[in-house]
Amino acid sequence: MFLKDIYKNKKYVISFEVFPPKKDYEVDTLYETIKELKVLNPDFVSVTYGAGGGTRDKTVEISSKIKNEFNIEVMAHFTCINSDKDFISKVLNYLENNNINNILALRGDPPVNSDNNDYYGDFKYAYELVDFIKNKKNWSIAVAGYPTGHPDAVSFDDDINYLKLKVDNGADIIITQLFFDNNEFYKFSNLALKKGINKPIIPGIFPILNFKTIKKITSLSNAKIPKNLLDKLEKYQDKNEEVEKIGIEYAVKQSEDLLKNNVNGLHFYTMNKSVQIKNIINNLKHIIY
Repeated sequence: MFLKDIYKNKKYVISFEVFPPKKDYEVDTLYETIKELKVLNPDFVSVTYGAGGGTRDKTVEISSKIKNEFNIEVMAHFTCINSDKDFISKVLNYLENNNINNILALRGDPPVNSDNNDYYGDFKYAYELVDFIKNKKNWSIAVAGYPTGHPDAVSFDDDINYLKLKVDNGADIIITQLFFDNNEFYKFSNLALKKGINKPIIPGIFPILNFKTIKKITSLSNAKIPKNLLDKLEKYQDKNEEVEKIGIEYAVKQSEDLLKNNVNGLHFYTMNKSVQIKNIINNLKHIIY
């Protein structure tokens, strides 16, 4: 099923993101996680690329298994990194032959300490990739949105203009990067609407489950942790169970507020965890089911 139709037909769409493990022997563990997440009846699961497109073969393989063996709708990530038109065409043909209709089109980030120009082929920006994919077949295409602004953007307004280009070139859905202040999401959504962007904008929820991980992730993006939350996390930074408890409670609170303000759904960055995501969803059942 096309994602654009899922969002038309459901009040709240719940989806999860997973990533291919770097080591082959860990793939079976990921499949066990997906089995556990399936109990939550997700509307779809998205499968990422690694930095520099390093796990793209696994992305295609895992996406196919999720769709055809687990019977869960899937969205495969594509990036501009190390991609030319011939390669994209071949992968699209494979996905089509495996009943996959949904793509998340991203610019993507080159590996750390690399020259960016060495990694971009026929596509430098996501809107160019969207245009190419849309003209190959009637795919349902999602793109990324940045409630706190893309780190490389000249300005927040300029970043919204690039988002408009992605939508004008064929994007059906916008899924945001992580953020922790819902007011930033509401500001972003309102400005997008004023710019003529009328596609569903889906908040990306990142449950904080580890202090070091979230500090690293926020250092690479414009996302900021609110002071009251950061103070709590820093107090218990060496106690993983406490950090996880705080993170889950905050994710539930953040999600409740978003749902009550009429978002189209929630997209959870699972970090390949299932128990914690189950905990969050179970605390939202009174709203979403």
